[in-house]
Amino acid sequence: MKDVRVVSDQGDIKSYPEGRIDARRVETTTDHEIEDQINRDNKAAMGEMGAYIRAVRSRVGMTQRDFSDRIGISVDTLRNWEQGRRYPTGTARALLRIIDKAPEVAVAALRR
Repeated sequence: MKDVRVVSDQGDIKSYPEGRIDARRVETTTDHEIEDQINRDNKAAMGEMGAYIRAVRSRVGMTQRDFSDRIGISVDTLRNWEQGRRYPTGTARALLRIIDKAPEVAVAALRR
């Protein structure tokens, strides 16, 4: 496969390779349309994270109450995550990833 190096000027959309950007569409997109797209993207990401958290909890076979107690959060926080109203950050996301990849070890380590 041949490597292609592209240099672009962020201030000049015409410097981007053909076919990658619709210059007319970019120039006619309003701030309101951009804000709407950001909101749709964020909502989709929140929904995907909620589904991921539900799947992780389901794989370890715990109720929301048991799971939230085990990882040290309120059941309301877990519900907000699973329903896409809130997004776990930092340590909570790392812990969820660990539970996803090594559920037996993680659950045993979190036993009180």
